[in-house]
Amino acid sequence: MSKYENAMKLMEEFCGNGKDNLIALATISLTPNAAGNPRPSVRIVDAYYEDGKFYVSSASWKNKTLEIEKNNEVSVCGLDLFTAHGIAENLGWVKDEKNAEIRAKMKKYFEWFNDHANEDSPESIVLQITLTEATITDNEKKYGDWQYKVDFVNKTAE
Repeated sequence: MSKYENAMKLMEEFCGNGKDNLIALATISLTPNAAGNPRPSVRIVDAYYEDGKFYVSSASWKNKTLEIEKNNEVSVCGLDLFTAHGIAENLGWVKDEKNAEIRAKMKKYFEWFNDHANEDSPESIVLQITLTEATITDNEKKYGDWQYKVDFVNKTAE
């Protein structure tokens, strides 16, 4: 197997297979710092992972959604397993027909979804985070390497 394939296997093991993942999601705040410069904004979100993408349930009025509308470049990380950059996209209302498969997975993977997602509100949306690059750490060196620097766009790893 190639380093890229090993890295993808690790991400699947760490985050895939229907796991409800708590990850840190960093965006650029809409409120600048005292000097007028952009500043980061980070929060923990529930996400599920599939094929190089994380999916997050949110609301259209939440800060993270508004920040993503202004600048869709984000960073995510999961404990000591990975750090990554990606592009976030608001896929719209969770009950929109185009989101039916994602919604079904959220209902299955997120125990809290039926009670807290307020999916009947059109403001209940899906955020998709498409990973572009990452550092994936394999503390057990399961596939030989300790760290993988991954380019998700070109499907390479070193």
